[in-house]
Amino acid sequence: MANITLAIAPVFLVILLGFVLRKAALVEAALWSPMERLTYIVTFPALLISNLAGADLAGLPWQRVGLAVALTTLAIAALAWILGRRWGEPPLPGRRLDGPARGALFQAAIRPNTFVGLAAAGGLLGPAGITLTALCVAVVVPMVNVLCVAVLSLTRPGPGGDRRAALRRTLVGIVTNPLILACIVGIALNVSGLGLPPVIGPTLEVIGRAALPLGLMAVGAGLAVAPEEPRPDSALLPALGLSATLKLILSPLIALLLALILGLRGEALVAVAIYGGLPCAASAYILARQMGGNGPLTARLISAQTLLAALSMPLVAGLVLALAG
Repeated sequence: MANITLAIAPVFLVILLGFVLRKAALVEAALWSPMERLTYIVTFPALLISNLAGADLAGLPWQRVGLAVALTTLAIAALAWILGRRWGEPPLPGRRLDGPARGALFQAAIRPNTFVGLAAAGGLLGPAGITLTALCVAVVVPMVNVLCVAVLSLTRPGPGGDRRAALRRTLVGIVTNPLILACIVGIALNVSGLGLPPVIGPTLEVIGRAALPLGLMAVGAGLAVAPEEPRPDSALLPALGLSATLKLILSPLIALLLALILGLRGEALVAVAIYGGLPCAASAYILARQMGGNGPLTARLISAQTLLAALSMPLVAGLVLALAG
């Protein structure tokens, strides 16, 4: 267990560094947004392409990995939707959640933080962990974006006349998503046998090395920004309790169970379970604001889940590594 904690601890220490740098204003606030953008469109795609293009995909059970994370996402999405709608009705306790709160709960329950996932898998499994997580990204990111837009459209207050436009924007966003495109390019270079050219390959590797530290520091910097509405939200405790239970406990357990049923073992089993237990990504807050959801509640759920994941992820990793042998 100590070795697992030591492998994952650097991930959260770099997140903490980003938090301290932003909170103490040691780095100009105006620099964080461009840095996050640079990570999203340049360094992370470079990491994914260089890793996938050079990986031994023929030796990986990529179909079963993709199926395991896809089914996990659908299962948690169904639970989040049902619990969000039924919360406060007998026999469930508490007050009912309004539409925007249900949307925040849904996003927090199913949207994974890719930065944390790649860093944690890389720390535990090395390059193979990054490759397996990249395959998970290629499957889950499009699913999550479509599901979240659909739910936020259904739960937003007021008329929903722009739902078709929102879905269209999401589909365009999926097609042009740098992470998805990078996965496609890397896999295409691999299966075609072309690989990376002699000069381009090392260049992408150098650029990709900056992805994880920059991405994790950006996650920490995001935690240092207070929501625009500091007043307490009555939906915070139930939404946090439900989303954290679904995302950090049930999701990795379901992913682990499905992976075992599908015959995954070793590194693939570990990667699927770790990916299932990732905290919510900051992109949930951006989408909530764009679609009239509860942005402040979403921001609080993201922050709380990231902190809780520092405790839950080593436990999940310990369990799955014990099973993986």
